[in-house]
Amino acid sequence: MVGADPNARWIEDVVLGTLAVLTALLLHQFILILVRRIGKRTPYLTAADLVRRVKRPSRWLLVAFALAWVRPALSLNARAAAIWDQIAGLVVPALVGWLAVALIRVANGFVQRRADISVEDNLHARRRRTRADILFRIATFVVILITFCAMLMSIPSVRSIGVTLAASAGLAALAVGAAAQPALKNLIAGIQMALTEPIRIDDVVIIEGEWGKIEEIRMTYVVVKIWDERRLVVPVSKFLEDSFQNWTRQTSELLGSVFWYLDANADIDRFRAKHKEVVEGNPRWDGRFNNIQVTDTKPNGSVEVRGLMTAKDASTAFDLRCDVREAMLKFVREEMPEAVLRYRSEAEISPPLRFADPAPPPSAQQ
Repeated sequence: MVGADPNARWIEDVVLGTLAVLTALLLHQFILILVRRIGKRTPYLTAADLVRRVKRPSRWLLVAFALAWVRPALSLNARAAAIWDQIAGLVVPALVGWLAVALIRVANGFVQRRADISVEDNLHARRRRTRADILFRIATFVVILITFCAMLMSIPSVRSIGVTLAASAGLAALAVGAAAQPALKNLIAGIQMALTEPIRIDDVVIIEGEWGKIEEIRMTYVVVKIWDERRLVVPVSKFLEDSFQNWTRQTSELLGSVFWYLDANADIDRFRAKHKEVVEGNPRWDGRFNNIQVTDTKPNGSVEVRGLMTAKDASTAFDLRCDVREAMLKFVREEMPEAVLRYRSEAEISPPLRFADPAPPPSAQQ
């Protein structure tokens, strides 16, 4: 208004801005109440978790939008308007990125709660949780990168520098690409892993000669929990480029084997019957299969006997094999001593040949 009192105009601006902020806060409270009611009707969506994550970024974003809406009605001079636009160009993208990351975390938590890996048959749950975990980290990285670029583009000097350096962008891209090749390689490998799923959370693998479970899948590396509580950190690209063993790729069920070296005089049928009794009486056996076979013979008079047994997973199979091995050794020691391997001398293995006395010539017989 021309000729208006500057002090009165300043008071009007403060009142208008205050009303805009209060309106935004009231709208924010209404939205939170609505979200809590929706969350109560969704079994896997925890309203408290959703509100906790989006409360702060959504509040400040609504305040920023309210102030931007009343911005044309404020009496700002050219310098104040430039400062306002500069601050808004930095704050608004940051708040939008903050809210986007919070929503991504809520979505990831929703998937994690629905994918319960504590059940016995958890293959489908592990697949969903692994894919969600990888895509969550990639989406978070992309949102942060876009937010940072948007904040930089709001600075006029940065935009002008970008236009000036456009001619040398090709060379700079090559240099940055060469320097960031390992990181980009693992990032792309993470996307491939989310789509192809060579490994999943809680998979049992053997890599670098170590037996362990997939504990965590990051954007560029994987943490494998070794059986003795160590942690093996492996680049994501290694699971796509090198061979490794995955014992739970399709199912967690496993066929275990135990070897004994017995004397050649051992009664294999009796040994087989005892093995069947031991395996079938062990609660760790899953009831699918067990067997005994003589798989090899040795020059020292011993035989290699292999026992096969099945279990529901790798850990149970290992304990089952140890139980059966101990029980069969006790059986051989106490009830079947003739099966204990005896080291024979060369004479026992290859007895000397005995030649009969030559018959007398016909002339001597007459």
